[in-house]
Amino acid sequence: MNRSASLGTRTPLQTKIVVPVSIVTIAALFLCGFALIWTARESNIISIDRQLRTTERSIRAIVDELAQQQEMVAVWDDAILQLRKKDLDWQWLDANMGVWLSRTFGQDQVYILDPDDRPIYAAVDQERAPVAVFAQARPYLEGLVLGLRGHEQSPHAKHVQLSKDNRVLKTGKAVFDAHLLELLGRPAAVSAMMIVPESDQVTQEQGREFLLVSIRFLDTSFLEQLSERNLIEGLRFSRWNGGLEGEASVPLLSDEGQLIGYFLWTPELPGARSLYVLAPAAGLTAVTIVAVMMLLVRSLRRSVAQQEIIICELRASEAQAQHLAFHDVLTGLPNRALFDDRLDQALARTQRGGRTAVLMLDLDRFKHVNDTLGHHAGDSLIREVAGRLSKLTRSSDTVARLGGDEFAIVQTDIFDEEDVNSLCVRILAAVQQPFEVLGHQVFVGGSIGVALAPEAGSERVEIVRKADIALYRAKEDGRGCHRIFSSAMDETVKVRSSIEDELRAALTTGEGFEVAYQAQVAAAGKSIVGLEALLRWRHPALGTILPEQFIPVAEQTGLIIRLGEWVLHEACSVSQRWPDLFISINLSPIQFRSENFAERVIAIVRASGADPRKIELEVTEGVLLDAGGETANALRKLRRAGFRIALDDFGTGYSSLGYLQKFEVDKIKIDRSFVKNLGQDENATAIVEAIVALGQALNLTVTAEGVETREQGRFLDKAGCDELQGYLFSKALPTEQIALLLAAPPPTSQVQRSGPSSLHQAHDDRREIVGIGGPASAS
Repeated sequence: MNRSASLGTRTPLQTKIVVPVSIVTIAALFLCGFALIWTARESNIISIDRQLRTTERSIRAIVDELAQQQEMVAVWDDAILQLRKKDLDWQWLDANMGVWLSRTFGQDQVYILDPDDRPIYAAVDQERAPVAVFAQARPYLEGLVLGLRGHEQSPHAKHVQLSKDNRVLKTGKAVFDAHLLELLGRPAAVSAMMIVPESDQVTQEQGREFLLVSIRFLDTSFLEQLSERNLIEGLRFSRWNGGLEGEASVPLLSDEGQLIGYFLWTPELPGARSLYVLAPAAGLTAVTIVAVMMLLVRSLRRSVAQQEIIICELRASEAQAQHLAFHDVLTGLPNRALFDDRLDQALARTQRGGRTAVLMLDLDRFKHVNDTLGHHAGDSLIREVAGRLSKLTRSSDTVARLGGDEFAIVQTDIFDEEDVNSLCVRILAAVQQPFEVLGHQVFVGGSIGVALAPEAGSERVEIVRKADIALYRAKEDGRGCHRIFSSAMDETVKVRSSIEDELRAALTTGEGFEVAYQAQVAAAGKSIVGLEALLRWRHPALGTILPEQFIPVAEQTGLIIRLGEWVLHEACSVSQRWPDLFISINLSPIQFRSENFAERVIAIVRASGADPRKIELEVTEGVLLDAGGETANALRKLRRAGFRIALDDFGTGYSSLGYLQKFEVDKIKIDRSFVKNLGQDENATAIVEAIVALGQALNLTVTAEGVETREQGRFLDKAGCDELQGYLFSKALPTEQIALLLAAPPPTSQVQRSGPSSLHQAHDDRREIVGIGGPASAS
């Protein structure tokens, strides 16, 4: 090749590769440097703003806290009785009022004034002092005291409406006036509060109250506490805002708006510190990048002419494969593989400082959308959700789809939990908004579990596991909320796992389970017409395991299916022995979702020889509310087979006339919470009467649960209840005692003879009793 040809080859090469690469490299280095400096500056601004807000909030809170501290001793019967004594008990006043307030809360001066505003007690700097020292402070406090007495126009308790940033609480009995002011040449928070009785046992003549006056200077121990609590370096007070270079300041104003002085301190500048650390590394990186790029260009000049087309094709193919390998096909979001990689990177950065949050999101009612509108609608919904999540997060965060309706978010560079809480609230609000899916308006929701690093660990598997645990807790707490992982949640999971193992073993051997039966009586004649089957679990080693411990575990693991069938077998046996009584059995919503549930129930009852018409199946309102096609079909099959359907705990949930008519319920059971308040709560009485009227209008049997007194029984009988159930008539009894119960006199007379101890035992038994579907309602 001649020289001209060589030059002709090099010129296009330099134009097409060398120049653009050089420009891009220089621009990238410039942008990286600019981003580093900008980030450091913004970090400094955010840090200073946080310190300013923290200091301002602490100043606003001191007056409210001072009044709250006073209230602990000023609203007190004993304080009034002590102060009315002719000879004051100085030791008592020290231990319970003046010196105690000073030493416990750091109040610098505490005075007690008599009804004529004369000082009778003084405590200064955590020690009792002569009352004469009050004369120095009196000129500054005169207006405060007169205002509290009602002699001036200043309003009482100016600070009774606590600031929005303060969590201090108070009762409604405190009468006080509190201010920020300059006292003896020093900034101070002062509060004067009337000493008033806490109960009606001590009377206090209005206008003749003793006064408690507290002073907290803001230029001594208060500054030390504020500095230590909020990690503020060099905090000091000055009358002028002429501090050292670089110092931050917050003005201190009196309640009248008069300038008292300034709080000054040296602000923490994390951005500057980070820039100082990263600058050498950034410079070295830039040099390395330039050197690498030069070597790359030199290598490309030798081979790009022959390989340019092939390289372009390979790069395009590789990019597409890379994208497909690390992104979800449906949404274009990162998939689990890329999520794991991004999380590993974030956790590695966390080990060098900072915090990272992992959010696990599950959609609620997504399966309902798939079942009713089809999988195409479900796919469209997933894409819509992905779009909303992407708009809510920062570019530095990672939003991934893990599969189905599960999403995960890696939130990096968070300052505190409020950052996470804010994002969770925005996400939940977004997914609760309606979606337009294939011409249909769809409403779903979401539950979020959060794990924070490094608090919850530094390993990806552990962080994700704990976020899943928090997600489980959010669902357990009612869905539509978010929960942040705590160690208590982990312990709960371990306990549940242990209970699950024991439950599986018990179902295999049948050891420890037993069914107890509680009588249901006719309201008029008090004769026993039926029995409710209730399950107990007495573990041979652990003792009695409460229903609220093992029933949720059984439902979550699907063991409730086997457990419910075991109870049904036992109940059918009892039904054969006493065919004149109906046997009531609780059902879990989980059982209705199991395959061929109705067919299995019918087969078990027929195989036992029991009469289905004597078996009553109790369901909760939640079963009817969530009833899809499978549940509705199961209820219809059971009714056609002769079973009676009872709606348990009626009135506590989404009670609806439409559900009663749609599912042809035979009985409604009034929840014990309404029966308990009869005669005490007019609303409860009205609700019970309304439920009875509704049942009579629909020709339904009405049963009242939780009847414990004769007065309740008489009221319910008069109101029109058909059946009553509760400890007034019988507690839950084992099978071998049913015959004795049926042969005994009317149940109410038994309870009268047994006395309080028997009723107490009945209350204890409530905690051990559960039906198939959950804890018994303490009937």
